[in-house]
Amino acid sequence: MANTLVQFRADETARIKAANICERLGIDLQTYLRMCMTRLIQENGIPFSMKLEEGGESRGLAAMKAAGRIAAQNGTSEMTLDEINAEIAAARSERP
Repeated sequence: MANTLVQFRADETARIKAANICERLGIDLQTYLRMCMTRLIQENGIPFSMKLEEGGESRGLAAMKAAGRIAAQNGTSEMTLDEINAEIAAARSERP
């Protein structure tokens, strides 16, 4: 699959705020935008909500961090999005 460059203009203040939120979630802005595009296509709509809770870590963020630790322990933390999606598809096809 060929990669293509996608560019758009954004207010600098908004870009900085978005990048800071992504950093607190443990990802970079580019990864977030790729995730959004991939899931938008898969779900044929906006599929998720990720929010930071004031004064502490959200349950979703804690779960993502735990999943990251498990992936690192199992040697799968460097999987590509395509590899992850292939694993999910294989697991779903094994269900009765």
